[in-house]
Amino acid sequence: MNLQSIAVKVVLYSLAIAFTVTNNAYGQNLADGKSALDETLLALASEGVDESVGLKKNVENLHVAVSGTVNKMSVNDTSYAISTDLNVTKSADEKCRSLEDAAHLTQTQLINRLTATCRYDRLERPYVVANGTIVNSPLDVYARVYIYVLQNLDSSDLQFKMHGLLQLRFQDPRLAFDKYAPGRTKSILGESSLRDVIWVPHIFLANEHDSSVLGTSEKDVLTSISPNGTVIISSRIQATLYCWMKLQKFPFDEQYCPTIFESWMYNASELLLHWEQNAPVTFDPKMHLTEYALANAWTNETIINADLDDLRHGAFAGNYSSLGFTVHLVREVGYYVMDYFLPSIMIVAISWVSFWLQADQTPARTTLGCTTMLSFITLASSQENNLPKVSYIKVSEVWFLGCTVFIFGSLVEFAFVNTIWRRNHSVEVKKLKSKYILKSTLTPRMKRHKMVDNAKQPERSNSERYLSVDTPSPVIITVGDDPMNRFTSSESIATMTTSLADNESEREKKPVENTSWSTMTPHEVSLWIDRKARFLFPIAFIIFNAFFWTFVYCL
Repeated sequence: MNLQSIAVKVVLYSLAIAFTVTNNAYGQNLADGKSALDETLLALASEGVDESVGLKKNVENLHVAVSGTVNKMSVNDTSYAISTDLNVTKSADEKCRSLEDAAHLTQTQLINRLTATCRYDRLERPYVVANGTIVNSPLDVYARVYIYVLQNLDSSDLQFKMHGLLQLRFQDPRLAFDKYAPGRTKSILGESSLRDVIWVPHIFLANEHDSSVLGTSEKDVLTSISPNGTVIISSRIQATLYCWMKLQKFPFDEQYCPTIFESWMYNASELLLHWEQNAPVTFDPKMHLTEYALANAWTNETIINADLDDLRHGAFAGNYSSLGFTVHLVREVGYYVMDYFLPSIMIVAISWVSFWLQADQTPARTTLGCTTMLSFITLASSQENNLPKVSYIKVSEVWFLGCTVFIFGSLVEFAFVNTIWRRNHSVEVKKLKSKYILKSTLTPRMKRHKMVDNAKQPERSNSERYLSVDTPSPVIITVGDDPMNRFTSSESIATMTTSLADNESEREKKPVENTSWSTMTPHEVSLWIDRKARFLFPIAFIIFNAFFWTFVYCL
């Protein structure tokens, strides 16, 4: 056989290998490629051609690159028609290189050999070694969190923002290189590129609104592989988390906001999350919150049961390991005391100024009452705009209703005294006491007259109707119009005085009846009500404050 025919056969056999490899790229068994290569080598050997042509029997080192279209080929005056497009590129994996010289390799060379596909599968969970043997146990992953920024809670959206550092530690025996390089004690350090070639546990934030858990750039990830195979991955976290706030005692509320990490891919039979024993959650000493104060923080480990109705784990049922830490935040009330409660007290006190104004000063008292009411409503609205519309009553709303009642009460009191001031008739009062004055003021006029007419009073003579016994001095009485008889004699005066004294003594012997009515003018009643309101309103407001602040701080 001449050299030309041998070359043609080599080309044909190469094309056959290319087709086999191409099919293998679409899922056929690699054994077909091996068989085709073996047949090619046998055929070439039968023709007296050895492997020096360039074909190697090791399929791992096979490299095929065929491009273009072959139409005709002549072999021994025979034409073979081939009509197909060939764009094939096949590169088999390199042969696993030894780690015996690991002590002399660079970090990049060492990690490339450790993570070669022939000995490392980054999609497979690391096996667990106990007492030198591989055991069927879940992989333990330890976590630690360092918080350096904790932004204020957003009450309107029920969420808070957190910036921190998440550190995960686990054991991967496949990456241990201490047995290959005992004298190499330094860890392999890298960034996100190193993390991308090794297996990492996939976790997520269960209560996240928006987050970046494993970093977005080189500066956000630090990966360390120690000689014994311990992997530490430190990732910066920037997350917005939901916090289901309870605002019943706003603005004196305390919030408990959790941060929950859960395993995404592996259930509890394959992976368990644990907190580090030493300082699992730490906070930056310089961290300061403006609206809240960090009172406490605690951690917990639990197992989350996910059924087929729970899509949080991709509709895979099972028990998943979970880590959580909760921060206890206490709201700082200084802002609300200075900007809401003290101005509210002052506005309520200003509404009481109308009690010192006369009842007929309608423009002044009306303007004062309406202005204080509108000012307080505006003040309260500015505080409530940033809060969610919840169905329950908050403490701030109780304060708002209480202050509104006192301001509205001052307006009602003005309307009441102004109505009395404009009356034309006097008010009959049973006794000059508060309850009788108030009762007579509220009682309709016709009813008061009926009460007066039905009152049992002794009949008095004509002389008693015109005489006054309030003073012991003699009384001078006009008898007639004759100027000569204008005054009585001294004897008549003495006799009359004695008669009045006798009548008075008889009256004292009789039981005292509670039917002695007095008369007050409308102006006197109005002034009396204003004087009482000056003391009753402040005292009632002080009592309201006592109950309110006792409930806030003691209950």
